Amino acid sequence: MNFTTIHHQIALTFLSGIGSRRARMIVSHFNDLEAFFAEKRLNLAKIPGIPADFVSLKQRLNALSEADKVLQELERIGAKTVFFTEKGYPRRLKQCEDAPLLLYSKGNIDWNPEKTIAVVGTRHATDYGKALTHELIEGLAEHGVTVVSGMAYGIDICAHQEALKFNLPTWGVLGHGLSKMYPREHRKIADRMLESGGIISEFIPSQKAEPGHFPMRNRIVAGLADATVVIESGEKGGSLITANLATDYNRDVFAYPGDISRPYSKGCLDLIRKNQAALIRNASDLVEYMNWQVSEPNQDRQRALFVDLNQREEKIMTVMRTKPELTLDAIGYLASLTISEVTGDLLNLEFKGLIRALPGRRFQLIH
Repeated sequence: MNFTTIHHQIALTFLSGIGSRRARMIVSHFNDLEAFFAEKRLNLAKIPGIPADFVSLKQRLNALSEADKVLQELERIGAKTVFFTEKGYPRRLKQCEDAPLLLYSKGNIDWNPEKTIAVVGTRHATDYGKALTHELIEGLAEHGVTVVSGMAYGIDICAHQEALKFNLPTWGVLGHGLSKMYPREHRKIADRMLESGGIISEFIPSQKAEPGHFPMRNRIVAGLADATVVIESGEKGGSLITANLATDYNRDVFAYPGDISRPYSKGCLDLIRKNQAALIRNASDLVEYMNWQVSEPNQDRQRALFVDLNQREEKIMTVMRTKPELTLDAIGYLASLTISEVTGDLLNLEFKGLIRALPGRRFQLIH
């Protein structure tokens, strides 16, 4: 059988004992994965961090055979894959140390939109929580934000429905394979999402939903978004796991306050009390925090034509024009400036309306 690049990518995820970090070592060591799957076991044993017992030739061949079955199923359901090393892999998720090597998806997904927000909350959404979700998505509609959530009962499915209502792209991250849908009654909503968004999973299409999969799913929800918004949450729950993961990824976290007597306000209030989330009251607060305000036509271009820049600011602007966005450290390195110099100048450039600050100490040129 002739195995393709996708065969090898899928097969790598099947190898027992090779987690995300070891798999990345393999990817970085070989020019292509076909060479890894054909390599002699003794040679593999010489690679630091890759125990030979985990990569026997028999195990690798079995993994390739299983990968062929997965490819057939992907073709049947019209799904795609994107691998960690590919250009199309979501850049936000790639920044996360525990990002999956491979994602399966179905629909029309632009993996790298300008703005993404994760909306999460309790499965026992109240009318109050549903109203907040409606107001949030309605307020974000003019900003073209992509909405990410987990297709679960409650706030998750409400966020997807509101995104559809206001014609925003929305992605559902599943705790099972794409051939299934849990809960079943959300299948019709998922089908509607395929037109300008889609469903996503790190699990093979036939994988059933299992309790341990949903916390794994939450890291993808948090990793795909610029910020996570917790609408309602009890003292414990998956939405708090997602919020904590977003914090670990150096992403912004927001929470709506609620009546202290409401059981599903407790989680949000705790996040705010512990300074793990910024308090927001409405979509306008979020837009202001994220600096997503809509500019007047040509306002930024005209401002850029007439603003005075000092020598260091000119160097930074030259660097910023090389890529869509850069981290603080990268700007300092490329402009040959210290971090303290860069920090002050970036603030000045932001005040002058030439750049915008993004979560995670990243900066973007305003065109």
